[in-house]
Amino acid sequence: MVAIIDYGVGNLSSIKNMLKKIGVDAEISGKAEDIQAADKVILPGVGHFDYGMQHLYDSGLVNVLNNDVLINKKPILGICLGVQLLTQSSEEGKEKGLGWIKGKTIAFDKNRLSPGQKIPHMGWTDVKAFERSKLFTGMYAEPRFYFVHSYHLALNNPVDILAAANYGYDFTVGIEHENILGVQFHPEKSHKFGMKLLENFVKYY
Repeated sequence: MVAIIDYGVGNLSSIKNMLKKIGVDAEISGKAEDIQAADKVILPGVGHFDYGMQHLYDSGLVNVLNNDVLINKKPILGICLGVQLLTQSSEEGKEKGLGWIKGKTIAFDKNRLSPGQKIPHMGWTDVKAFERSKLFTGMYAEPRFYFVHSYHLALNNPVDILAAANYGYDFTVGIEHENILGVQFHPEKSHKFGMKLLENFVKYY
């Protein structure tokens, strides 16, 4: 069973519906016992970094997740704000992130954007996945995903980077470190591409 973490931030029902389409049993929950009982977990999220971290701490799930993910090595997939919360910090706020991924979340550099490119980066964008990525295994040709974000990841270790996209310049959109995975885009809004990615997460991790 896949647990979709409900901490008051995120588009939860859309993720559950897409998992249902591929025959995956998923449950939306903010209860520690449900998270612990799950085989895999998904950490969604939209909005401000500090808002997300504060809600995650208020949920009482941080210690549960630290134990499940760092000690028991349970697979987790962060989505949009959810993947940013996995980093150590963000330029968007003052709260510390979970720190599971070494690196930080930074604002798009407006000086490197082309004329007409606005922030937030919103809409469909091609994604280049590196060959070693199981998360993108068997992906359709020229995979495209739906984005809505003003900040992106800047990781310390290039080995943790699974995929990149370009908006004025190349930036990281997919990460993997042991059992910890994340994507900056919204697979639940990305039709067949997102469906395949979620299927791969459930199948290979």
